[in-house]
Amino acid sequence: MIEKKDITGIILAGGKSTRMGTDKGFLLLNKKPFVQYSIDALKPLVSEIIIVSDNSNYDTFGLKRINDSIKDAGPVAGICSGLEASSTAYNLVLSCDVPLITSKILQKLIDNVDDTYEIIQIESNGKTMPLIALYKKQTKNTFNKLIQADERRLRIAVNACQFKNVVLEEENEVLTMNVNTQNELKIVEDEYNH
Repeated sequence: MIEKKDITGIILAGGKSTRMGTDKGFLLLNKKPFVQYSIDALKPLVSEIIIVSDNSNYDTFGLKRINDSIKDAGPVAGICSGLEASSTAYNLVLSCDVPLITSKILQKLIDNVDDTYEIIQIESNGKTMPLIALYKKQTKNTFNKLIQADERRLRIAVNACQFKNVVLEEENEVLTMNVNTQNELKIVEDEYNH
């Protein structure tokens, strides 16, 4: 059984959202910023939360914030920066644009940990979700090598590690919906107020 003290939460909030035209972590759902939902889902499960973002506005949440070590290299670099700053073997990685995410879904990742797999990711709606996943700290070595080789695609990085998918039940699929457009924001708002 993995204990809370062995897990760090890493929130990726570094993305410049071209489609939303704003930093997605600060989008509001029911008057609460998106990133707060990520924090709330992680809090019961982890000993520390790290926000990976160059935006100092995130400091208002009173959590450890680190800059992306490699600029504009996307989530591969963000995860790598987070893992380097983490002091635990296990790390729950979450993007800041899945406001309906719950601790219960993240707990499923923890429940599926074993010695074989380095990454355990959610599969929802037929799609794997490497940004709702548990990463062992050692994956940073693989990710680092790929970044050095100029590989920016997260899927390639995940496939270079031992990974396992945890398939969500259909009724939970909506909880992993990420928001990239105003339209998706509306769908999430409707769900939330359901």
